[in-house]
Amino acid sequence: MPITVYLIVCPLVFVGGLVDAIAGGGGLITLPAYMIAGLPVHNAIATNKLANTMGTSLATARYGMAGYIPWKQVPFCVACAYAGSTLGSWLALQVSDRSFRILMLIVLPLTAAYVLRHKSLSSSRTPFSFGKTTVISIAISLAIGTYDGFYGPGTGTFLILLLTAAARMELTKANGLTKAVNLASNAAALVVFLINGKALIPLGLCAGCFNLAGNYVGSGLFRKNGARFVRPVMILVLVIFFIKVLYELVTS
Repeated sequence: MPITVYLIVCPLVFVGGLVDAIAGGGGLITLPAYMIAGLPVHNAIATNKLANTMGTSLATARYGMAGYIPWKQVPFCVACAYAGSTLGSWLALQVSDRSFRILMLIVLPLTAAYVLRHKSLSSSRTPFSFGKTTVISIAISLAIGTYDGFYGPGTGTFLILLLTAAARMELTKANGLTKAVNLASNAAALVVFLINGKALIPLGLCAGCFNLAGNYVGSGLFRKNGARFVRPVMILVLVIFFIKVLYELVTS
C-alpha cells in the first residue's frame, strides 16, 4: 500500500472521527477519504467499517460513562441494528463496483443535503411514553442499520435526527443511543466484509487509531454548538469526492 494512501486517509479519518463524535455524519468524510486515495468501492466500505468500529467503540464507552446511554432501550435497538446491518452489507456485496459508483452519484448528494441542512437537533415536543419511544427507536435502528451496512455515510446524524424528531428523545439520550446502535451496525457489517476478504486490515487498523483519536477529542467536546466547523469540512471533501467519482465514470 503506497504511503500516499495513508497520508490521504489518516488525517481525514481523524477529522471524521471528531465530527462523528460531536454531531454524527463522520462517514461523509471517512468513506470518501478511502476512495479519493484510490481504493475500490467494496474495499473502501469494508476498511472504513474496521476503522469506524474502533473509533465508535471508544465514543460509546465515553458516552456510557457520562450517563448518556439509555440502557433499557439499548438491547432491542442494538439487536435490530445488527440484523439490519448484516442484511445491508450482504446486499452491498451483490452490487458491482461501477454500479455502486453510479448509485453514489445519486445517493451522496441527497444524503449530504439532508445532513447539512439541519440546524437544530433539539426536540421541544412532549416526550412519548417509554414503550412508544422504544418501539419507534427499534424501527429506526433496523432501518438505519440496514442503510449503514449497505453504504453508511450520515448514519450517526440520521439516527440523532430521527430519535429526537420521531421518537422524541432528549438530545443527550439520543446521542448516547446513537453511539450504541452505530457500534452494533459497524460491527455487523465488518464481520460480513471480513468473511468476504474485503477489508484492508493494515490500513484499517492504522486509520482506526486516527479515528480513535478523533472520537476521543470529539466526545470530550460534545456540545450542541460544537458542530459549527463541520459543514465546511464536509462540503470540501464531498465536492472532491463527487468530482473524482464522476471523472472515473466518464473516463472508464
